[in-house]
Amino acid sequence: MSEVLYKVLHEDGTGGYTDFVWPKPRGKRPGKWVRAKGNLIVCENGLHLLRRDDLVHWLDRHIYIAEAREERFDSDNKIVVREARLIRKLDIWDGRVARLFACDCAERALRRVTAKHGKQDPRSWAAIRVARRFACGEASADDLQTASYAAWAASDAARAASDATRAAWAARAARAASYATMAAWAARAARAASYATMAAEYEWQTARLFEYLDGKRGVE
Repeated sequence: MSEVLYKVLHEDGTGGYTDFVWPKPRGKRPGKWVRAKGNLIVCENGLHLLRRDDLVHWLDRHIYIAEAREERFDSDNKIVVREARLIRKLDIWDGRVARLFACDCAERALRRVTAKHGKQDPRSWAAIRVARRFACGEASADDLQTASYAAWAASDAARAASDATRAAWAARAARAASYATMAAWAARAARAASYATMAAEYEWQTARLFEYLDGKRGVE
């Protein structure tokens, strides 16, 4: 079975840090092939795609299955290729799923910090609960905003302990209005909860993310 590759795009169809708009798939037809000129240099020149374990680092508005051909160079959390195209969009990745995934990451971060430092500020836990309820249509935007302010206050109160601060950041991320930024922020905050276990956090988050993307985790 060939390796599945991914491309993450912003709302406007651009990816990464350029203004290039990728050709989109139409129905069952893949997008047009795109070809890079010049020497392939990671983060500088070429078409950048993601492997399964890379995806959690780059979450954004749209996730596509992609295909590559010709030259390829692998980096730590991305690859750069000569030619690529988009095959299909993962429609399951929407605001609701992104927020639920962020809530999972935030809860994990708070649990880890609680185990290490003891009971955490209840406002951080409350922010995650409200964010989850909002994702499921059970809380209003006003509820989310109130939880947002409380989560900010909790993170400010936790600044004396860096681990606790990161966990509170995760709680703030879980309620954020911009779900694309929120999902990536929550993932980073959860990973940073313990530098000694960062590799394990990457592994856990990737597994949880694909439970959603593969439709194996319900979002009722």
